[in-house]
Order: sequence, then structure tokens, then C-alpha cells
Amino acid sequence: MKRLLPVPLLLLLSLAQGNQPLQPGECEVCIGFLERFYKYLKAQDVDLTLGMVVNELMLMCEHTKGKEHRLCYYVGATSDAATKIVNEIARPMSAHVPVLKICEKLKRKDMQICELKYAKKLKLNKAELSRLRVAELKRILDDWGEKCIACVEKVELINLILELARKDHTDELDVNFDP
Repeated sequence: MKRLLPVPLLLLLSLAQGNQPLQPGECEVCIGFLERFYKYLKAQDVDLTLGMVVNELMLMCEHTKGKEHRLCYYVGATSDAATKIVNEIARPMSAHVPVLKICEKLKRKDMQICELKYAKKLKLNKAELSRLRVAELKRILDDWGEKCIACVEKVELINLILELARKDHTDELDVNFDP
């Protein structure tokens, strides 16, 4: 005779685990992006309706890169997304629910959303950049929309990055090696 006791126990444990509040550092991309999005909506000084929030989210996601673009993909705010859970953001946001609560709810829907982390920041100096590989230096230039066709040595790439950083007044660099 088989016992069915472990199955309900597992179900209870999984439900209890999904209702836990977010830990510090968890869902940092979700919280950061949605806080910036909410501030943008508040600055427009219009009534937040469901349709308006969805449209603005789709527009904002068109201009994202990196981890924030991945978040937009997960919630269905990009044209190539397989799922559509943008209403899980738009409905509570139109009711002015705190971003933290929205991200907690999204975590229960899709764990991948809270696994996204922003890239580490490096100080822009020659010593830090010289530790990176040539492919990583080229990726930094590519992220900035720049290319160095005549660069033959690693030092030339480093000097170009430092020159562009001084021109753009950037003192820190996002190092994002994920495709």
C-alpha cells in the first residue's frame, strides 16, 4: 500500500517557499528597472491606466540593453517574447502597488526574473583593464557602439577605452560578459 502523505507535504512546502519576502540583493534588476519605470510614469503626471502602463512599458523595453532587456523578454514586453505577463506589472503599477511587492509576485510566476543580476562595475584604469582579455575589451567597445579596426595590440584597445571614457566622463565601467 502506497502512502500519499509526502505529496501534500511537498505541496505545502512549495507554497510556503513562494510566499517568502525578497532577500537583500535578490531581484535587483527587477526592482531597479521597475523603480526607474515608475518614476518615469509619475513624472509624466498622468492618470495611470492599465493600457497606458502596458504601452509605456513596451516602449521603454524597446530601448533597454543587457539584463534589463532580458527582464523585458521574461515578462513579455519585447516583440520576440514567448510569454506575456506584462499585466502582472501593469495592473499593480496602475494601482500604485510598491515595486518590491510587484517583483515578489513576479518571482512566484517566473523564478528567472529574480535571478538576473547587474554586472559588476570596474574602475576604469589601466591596471584593471589590462586584466581583461582582448575579446572582453572588444565587447566593451561594441557595447559603447565603437570599434577599433586598426588596433593590433591589447594596449591600443585599453588606450581607446580610456580615451572614450574620459570623453564621456565615465569613471566606472559595467562589465557584462553575458550575451
